[in-house]
Amino acid sequence: MEETCLLRLLFVTSLLSGCTHQASLNISPHSSQLFEGEFVSLRCEEDHSSDGWTVTRNTTKTRETRTQCGPDWGEQAGSSCTISYMDPLDTGVYWCESTGGAASSSITITVTGGAVILQSPVHPVMEGDDVTLTCTTKTSILSAGFYKDGSFIRTEPTGHMTIHHVSRSDEGFYKCNTISDGESPPSWITVTEKPAATTSPPTSSASPSSPPAPPLVPVWSMVLAILIFLFSLVPLVLLVLEVRRLTNRKPKGNYLPVSMEMAPPTQAEQGLADEFDDVMAAVTTEHHL
Repeated sequence: MEETCLLRLLFVTSLLSGCTHQASLNISPHSSQLFEGEFVSLRCEEDHSSDGWTVTRNTTKTRETRTQCGPDWGEQAGSSCTISYMDPLDTGVYWCESTGGAASSSITITVTGGAVILQSPVHPVMEGDDVTLTCTTKTSILSAGFYKDGSFIRTEPTGHMTIHHVSRSDEGFYKCNTISDGESPPSWITVTEKPAATTSPPTSSASPSSPPAPPLVPVWSMVLAILIFLFSLVPLVLLVLEVRRLTNRKPKGNYLPVSMEMAPPTQAEQGLADEFDDVMAAVTTEHHL
């Protein structure tokens, strides 16, 4: 029976979600399930101003519809509403409503007279986020088993269960169960689609394009040019060394300079020389006789 009432509240919540969201309803303590007797503060918050918004609720157990905070329930102070003692009859759908009839997104609050509650996100969670569920008793946090839509998920000895990177398939009713204190009421978790990433528009004025860089000379071409240059220097170096060697060379023996060498005798001079030798030979012979 209790789950049927929650389903009806969920239906009302979905209807209210289609309204214009100009404000958000925040709750303290931040939990969708509360123990009987707890103090609760509800506040309508808007981006720029919270004036003109009133906390409104619908509790199906008492067949109330669209009743605003105070004087029948709660104490109103501007756009805030406080309930000093939460009763299971206060279970219902709460939202903010403006004087012009606009409505914010709604939250479902479940008040239990039992000993166990499931602390879960009050507002819808976004795809890809991590969600932590905590099974709490009035005195402590115990080892608890967690369930989704009535199916067992797993047991956590610390009473905490984290769902990593939630997706739309993780939507559903969640509850926890302890061995000593029983189980909590179920709570619905809503997963919203992650908004698509927006790309920044291109700038109107394009920056002037820089001139193209000059082509790079291949490394092998530079090496070849250096080698050709070095090889062309070899003959020139050898020629310089040979000239220096010939310049510094000293002549051997008593050689006359080229300019002072005697010219070979002519034929007439050679004949006179022969006659001179014959006369000298005759004189020498007569002297010996």
